[in-house]
Amino acid sequence: MSPIITRSLFAGLAAIALGAGLLPPSARAQATTSQSIWDGVYTDAQAARGAGQYGQHCAVCHGPAAEGSFVVPPLTGEFIADWTGTNLADLYDKIQTTMPLNAPGTLRPANTADILAYLLKVNNFPAGQKELGAALAELGAISFDATRPKPAASSRERAR
Repeated sequence: MSPIITRSLFAGLAAIALGAGLLPPSARAQATTSQSIWDGVYTDAQAARGAGQYGQHCAVCHGPAAEGSFVVPPLTGEFIADWTGTNLADLYDKIQTTMPLNAPGTLRPANTADILAYLLKVNNFPAGQKELGAALAELGAISFDATRPKPAASSRERAR
């Protein structure tokens, strides 16, 4: 088989696996992301709404400042490192399907997106001008990076 056909076949199979959810979260994140949580993917107003939703649905277990307890993990600090290499769709899906613990799957999609914005805010990721949506395709395009990515070199710097 020629190298061109082999590459095309591999790309096609990878696209099918990606669409079917057969790749692990880290591979899906690397294959689909075009933004980072460092790019200001939520607004301050959305995070404020999320703070209210967090207080209503999450604080009873995770604590008022997302600090966790000896039973429930914190949603700050090491929590962020645990999600590195994934994308926001992965975390959104986790919240949407498993939380709150006493009534999993009962949050409205918009509330889950607001809570996610609040979690980004309390973890010191910058706010932006556009609200975070609840569409998995949009969220899947946002990588979850614990450390700020280095800016891409300008064409002038690359020419040096």
